[in-house]
Amino acid sequence: MFLQIKNHLLSFITLDEDEFLYFSDKLSIKKLKKKEILLQEGNICQYAYFVNKGVLRYFYNIDGEEITGQFFFENNWYTDYESYLREIPSKQTIQALEETEILMLAKKDLEHLFLKIPKFEKFGRIMAENAFLGLRMRTEMFTNQTPEQRYIQLLQERPKIAERIAQHYIASYLGIKPPSLSRIRKRIFDNR
Repeated sequence: MFLQIKNHLLSFITLDEDEFLYFSDKLSIKKLKKKEILLQEGNICQYAYFVNKGVLRYFYNIDGEEITGQFFFENNWYTDYESYLREIPSKQTIQALEETEILMLAKKDLEHLFLKIPKFEKFGRIMAENAFLGLRMRTEMFTNQTPEQRYIQLLQERPKIAERIAQHYIASYLGIKPPSLSRIRKRIFDNR
């Protein structure tokens, strides 16, 4: 059950068996159905989530329209950092796009891990750095690229999205409407 997360952790930090068992005792497992909401906008995010199987997306509801912020596949962590750290209501909704299994680590347990096993502070720092870099890359993508360039980059760097995510969510993620994405896809495939 915990082999996947164990291998993931070991790619960043060294843990002996006792340390891993202490960590894994803090995890809870949750299974989500396709389209099920994990965290609703307005609730406080109290967990860090590890995607064991499936895919999550977070989105914002802007004037009744869902604007997708990101997708998280197997072996990815996700939390709404602002809500999690500041203990304020989330502005995001987190939803499963497939049948999804997640491992949940409560904030209080993570803080206790930082004290009990300081190696986890290093892991937490690495995750925060990765989150920052992801946001920076997304900002640069929207600032410096056309929608077509964004889509091509997405196909090259994250092919899982094109394989597993519905086109209307991809369009939302790219900041365009579905008909625009259809035209972009037609141009790209006609030019091959």
